[in-house]
Amino acid sequence: MSFFAHPTAVVDDNCRIGADTKIWHFSHIMSGCTIGNNCNIGQNVVISPGVVLGNNVKVQNNVSVYTGVTCDDDVFLGPSCVFTNVINPRSAVMRRDKYETTHIGKGATIGANATIICGNNIGTYAFIGAGAVITKDVPPYGLVVGNPARQTGWMSEYGHKLQFDRNGQATCPESSQQYKLDGGKVIRVS
Repeated sequence: MSFFAHPTAVVDDNCRIGADTKIWHFSHIMSGCTIGNNCNIGQNVVISPGVVLGNNVKVQNNVSVYTGVTCDDDVFLGPSCVFTNVINPRSAVMRRDKYETTHIGKGATIGANATIICGNNIGTYAFIGAGAVITKDVPPYGLVVGNPARQTGWMSEYGHKLQFDRNGQATCPESSQQYKLDGGKVIRVS
């Protein structure tokens, strides 16, 4: 076993778990999920069947990642953030064949207590503010906050709000990476 699982964690058979991943107290990793290398799965986390987590994904405490969710590399899932996988759940109506998918792009951050309504995708390096409720797709590098979430700006790959000049150019204050805003889309240019 090349990963660590705390003695109170439950890891079902038929999971694929990458090297150097750590699974902490009272978490349940269910059969049929895939977890990449160097991930950190916090306390009281559930990873459901069919979920795919890329490499270096950080799942903070009290998160349930339900069937239909995929996360690319370097995703951060904040404490107690919430995913759904059925748009109209009812206790008495079985809808396991109606799960909708949600994709979280590389490097994206989901803030504490945010809710991601199923069927909405989060772009690469997007930043979802704490407590936001996502009801539509979020573009790459988009910063969204509120309920329902609305876009209030753009974020760098290092997690700093970008300030674009008249020419649509911005520089990350930490990394000095350059970004261009053109046609409502942000791209990194260096």
